Amino acid sequence: MLARLAANRLAGIRQSFRQTSRCFSTALNYHIDTPDNYSDLPWEFSEPNKKKVAEILSHYPSNYKQSAVIPLLDLAQQQHGGWLPVSAMNAVAKVVEVAPVRVYEVATFYSMFNRAKVGKYHLLVCGTTPCMIRGSREIEEALLKHLGVKRNEVTKDGLFSVGEMECMGCCVNAPMITVADYSNGSEGYAYNYYEDVTPKRVVEIVEMLRRGEKPPHGTQNPGRIRCGPEGGNTTLLSDPKPPPCRDLDAC
Repeated sequence: MLARLAANRLAGIRQSFRQTSRCFSTALNYHIDTPDNYSDLPWEFSEPNKKKVAEILSHYPSNYKQSAVIPLLDLAQQQHGGWLPVSAMNAVAKVVEVAPVRVYEVATFYSMFNRAKVGKYHLLVCGTTPCMIRGSREIEEALLKHLGVKRNEVTKDGLFSVGEMECMGCCVNAPMITVADYSNGSEGYAYNYYEDVTPKRVVEIVEMLRRGEKPPHGTQNPGRIRCGPEGGNTTLLSDPKPPPCRDLDAC
């Protein structure tokens, strides 16, 4: 009896993971063949990007080509509209002369690499504690409701998707989002931060992007300059005094 209950419980847990795997920040960490994502699908870097590949490889000793895996995967993702099919990973493996599994290991480890399609504008909401305390959950809810999608789903027009990202490194301007812009391929790729956002402001940013406009990035609080306090500085109002002696040996 207990064994049967335990088996049923385990089966339920496994089923829940199958149903919600795309809701986790790491998304799928295994490959399933689809018509637009299988190993025999032809894929290669474009001619302009082949020049970028050569430039990236020039940064590393010839016997350490594999060190270029991350920047090459990033370039491939930009070229392919924001996500990495297995055939693109195979192409990177061929360039750096390693077994494909070595590239798969990297692509499945780092959440910055998307293993499934994303929108031309991939919106990432910071979910780390400072942003969460400042309302990042409300920011994400506003985006998902406005776009009519769930996390990691793509809108029907292919323009937008929403995901979560951990610490974007500007906690003083929490909450914040970033927008990975794949609308113009790798040549026009952009990755911009939008800080001090509100639910209303992120919806406005989405609609500006939909119209083809470029929202001003950085803080969205008009009372702040970059990371400075709202209303302006109250300390450090002048240049600091130089040390009395620049030549330390002579002091």
